[in-house]
This record gives sequence, C-alpha cells and structure tokens, in this order.
Amino acid sequence: MIGMNIKQLRQEKHIKQDTLADAIGVSAQAVSKWETGASDPDVALLPRLATYFGVSIDELFETPRAEKMERIQNMIWDERRISPETFDRTVAYLEGILKEDPKDAETLTMLSELYNHRAHADHENASYYAERVLEADPDDEHNAWAAYLEANNAPCGDNWLDNHFAVIRFIRTFVENHPFDRYAKIILAENLLADHRLGEAEATIASMKKDDAYLDYSAKLAFLKGDREEALRLWKKAAAEYPQRWQATDSLGEGYLALGMYREALDAFEKSFTMQSAPRYTDGLFARAQVHEEIGDYEGAIEDRKRIIDCLKTEYNVTDGESVDENLREIERLKALIAKRK
Repeated sequence: MIGMNIKQLRQEKHIKQDTLADAIGVSAQAVSKWETGASDPDVALLPRLATYFGVSIDELFETPRAEKMERIQNMIWDERRISPETFDRTVAYLEGILKEDPKDAETLTMLSELYNHRAHADHENASYYAERVLEADPDDEHNAWAAYLEANNAPCGDNWLDNHFAVIRFIRTFVENHPFDRYAKIILAENLLADHRLGEAEATIASMKKDDAYLDYSAKLAFLKGDREEALRLWKKAAAEYPQRWQATDSLGEGYLALGMYREALDAFEKSFTMQSAPRYTDGLFARAQVHEEIGDYEGAIEDRKRIIDCLKTEYNVTDGESVDENLREIERLKALIAKRK
C-alpha cells in the first residue's frame, strides 16, 4: 500500500521518479520498485518521505481514497446489514473528507446511500417484528399495522401521511432552478401522479413533449384519469416508436400489469430483458417473478430468480453478496409455498 501511496503523491505533485529519488537520496530504480510493490522503503526514509510530501507517516500507509470509496460502495451493495461499528467508522471517514471539502459530491452521495442502506435494514427488521405481532395477536390492529405500513413505505389511507408534499416541493424548486434537467422532471411527474395531483402532473408531462419518456407518462396520466383504452394505446405507441429503447417495452409491461393483462405483461417484460446488450438490467426478470407469483406460478417465479442470479454471475461477475442472497431467499420462500400447496 505504501508504494501505491508514494506513486499517487508523486503524481499529484507532477514530479518524476528521479526527482523524488534525488530529493530523498535514493536511486530512481529504488523508487520504481516501491511503486510497483517489488520492495518497500527503508524505515529510516519514512520521515523524509512524509516531510517531502507534506503528510504524516501514518498517511503514507493509508489506503488510497479511490480504493476506500470502492470498498464502501461494494459494502453497500453486498452486505444485507452493516454492523454499527463499521457503519460509524465509515461515517467518520466520509465526514472527515467533508471537513476538507463540504461540497464533495461523491462523498455526499456515499453518505446518502449509506444511511439509506441502514434505513432499509432497519425497516426490514421493523416489518419482521410487526408481522410477528399480527400473527400472534391479530386484535392488536392499529399499532402493528401502523408499524408494518411505515416499515414498508406503504399507504395507510391517511392523506396527511401518504402524500409526497415535501418531496414534490423540493423537486419542483429543483426543476425551477434546473429547467433542462430531464430526470428531475420525470421524478416530479412520478410523485405528482402518485399523489393523484393530475392537473399539475399534466402540466409537467406537457413540458416533456420532446422527451422519449413523454408517451410513457402520458399513458400513466390517461390510466389514472380512467381512460384505459387511451392508456394502452399510448403505451403501445411508445414501444413501437422506440423499438431500441428497452425501457419503453418495460413500461408497456407495467401498463399490461396495471390493466390485469398478465400474460401480455410477462411477454413484454421478457422482451425488455432480452433486447438489451450485456451487462443487462434485470428489471424485466424481477417483474416477471412478481407476476408469476401473483398468478400462482411459483415455479415460473423461481426460474426468473435463477435467471437473475445467472445474469449477475455471467454479466457482472457477482457470485455472492446481498444481490445474490436476496434472490436465494426468495427461491426458498417460493419453494415453501409450493410445498404448502401440495
């Protein structure tokens, strides 16, 4: 690790190996060996190296930031639950970076993902215990159901709790300040539609007329207005006009699902997966697994989960971690449902 750090520090100073060698009294060959890992600098040279680069001796041995960030990201992806000690240590490291640069976007994003990861794990635990309450004491309805719905971010029927007012307010202000941000407009439309603020959603969607997602959201709006025939026409039109865009076909699958056309939805989700180039997103396979389970085809759902695992292995070189384990757990749950049915 010290060799990698010396190389990084040298490159940050824009100096050559022989310049560093002259400064600390060694050969350029010695510096080259340090940086390739063939040998380590003598302990007696460490104070000189630290002084030359303006760092502490301990910092010479630290893992480079890029590698640390990669490890943190992999931990977020691979671990179902992060221990409190590891979580606190990671937060302290990231907040240390922010003290030097409060606007470091990579670090801010990583902290957001880290806290979301913990929140997801906590909600998973909350959901588990709420389910146990409902199984043990079905009469304890209010508190247990409230805890279960909150844990799963599910609507409870109380508009003051279910609405996305604060989120919409933030996104709308963001869009006003960044009027050409495509994704911000999309998520604004999504949240307005979710809250059935259809007039505002219609105005937002109209501003997306030149976007290839315009037809998808026009279809969602038509569906929520009760015009199922027009919604299906628009979903089909989007898939036809953008035959290379797998997302349009995936949206068509969502449309079929909303209309209760399960077989058509399965076909659309399959197509949205197969039309991609590797490495492919597995959205279509996840959707197929859910549809198969909904219609009682647990074997089909298991096959979809196995295909997700295979895709992770062959196209992402991922063979373990939470992304795989989650699907393995689902397979076992589905097998239990098959056994129970028999």
